[in-house]
Amino acid sequence: MADFIVGRQQILDRQLNIYAYELLFRNQGFDLTDKDEATQATNQIITDAIIEIGINNIVDEHKAFINFTTQNILEKTPLNLPKERIVIEVLENVRVDLRVINNLREMSQQGYLIALDDFVFTEEWKPLVEFANIIKLDVLEMGETKTREVIAQLKPYNLKILAEKVETHSEYEYLRELGCDYFQGFFFSKPNLVAGKRMGVNQLAAVRLLTTINNPNVEFDKLATVISEDVGLSYKLLHYINSAFFSIPTKIESINQAITYLGMNELKRWINILMLSSLSDKPAVVMQNALIRGKMCELLASVVGQKTGNFFLIGMLSSLDSILDISLEEALEQLPLGDDIINAILHHTGLGGEALNCVLGYERWDTGAITFGNVDQAEIGAAYIESINWATKVMSNV
Repeated sequence: MADFIVGRQQILDRQLNIYAYELLFRNQGFDLTDKDEATQATNQIITDAIIEIGINNIVDEHKAFINFTTQNILEKTPLNLPKERIVIEVLENVRVDLRVINNLREMSQQGYLIALDDFVFTEEWKPLVEFANIIKLDVLEMGETKTREVIAQLKPYNLKILAEKVETHSEYEYLRELGCDYFQGFFFSKPNLVAGKRMGVNQLAAVRLLTTINNPNVEFDKLATVISEDVGLSYKLLHYINSAFFSIPTKIESINQAITYLGMNELKRWINILMLSSLSDKPAVVMQNALIRGKMCELLASVVGQKTGNFFLIGMLSSLDSILDISLEEALEQLPLGDDIINAILHHTGLGGEALNCVLGYERWDTGAITFGNVDQAEIGAAYIESINWATKVMSNV
């Protein structure tokens, strides 16, 4: 069987909470421009990604938007999947005829959610609008004027509107004002820059602690002092280490115990996580993405036999711009990082930069960039899934 890789892209609600993920699929053995092979590809993702890997490992408790071809719909493939977990995404190249309409209506009547992808209001698609649940609009392709027109046309119908390829925070704002219910794109991971923005007191204290923890010469006693002086951090660290994530049989009751148990490398990792999570009031998905980047960089390093500490840091700190709402360059200037780490993050140089470039390629679904040395795509895909699971567990204890 050919190697496959599975990606996902967040779909957010009006409060920027995760509503669902669209599953993205590539397989070296399929030509997705061929209608028959595209159908086989969808069947393959159902078999490999959803059944073998497990849908919960990919999208957690959220729904999964899955692309279905004309043949998939005619064969009623979606009926093999749990209706409470998936959204049937009807691709724009589906040939809409009476059989397709009837099959989709049957699925809708059985409780499946129907989403129409890259929607354009035409007579051919109008019968589907009557019972569809979600309309996806490619706002980048349509532009603002056309988007406003189509949304106005859809007002009489009882359905939700999903704006996809939303690139900026300002786009999100105007689309939200127009009444869009869901949003898909890169806007949530791009900083909403404010000229001359200053850090608040709490942010400044957190950055100072990040400076201390990432100093290569920091000592245990210094760390213990810094942590003990911050009541909130002390509480969070003890709460973390006594959580189910670590499954420690004996309760740890002091900072010194926690430091001794974790060791310097793990302690640095967890303080970085705790500090970054406290720095931003952004949606949880922003912090989760930072953790996925860090863990996936670490796993890729492990595969090729490299020490993993700096790789985790490179991946996680690459999200500082989104977390702090300042440029990445400005954020990194405030930390005592080596030039190799800074250049890996900013310019993707060195092995750390190569790992980060691979992770960002996966995140943006740029399949041409999903390479790391001689590591095959199956291992890269497995690292991505493992990173998602790890980040989900961490976020539940933040």
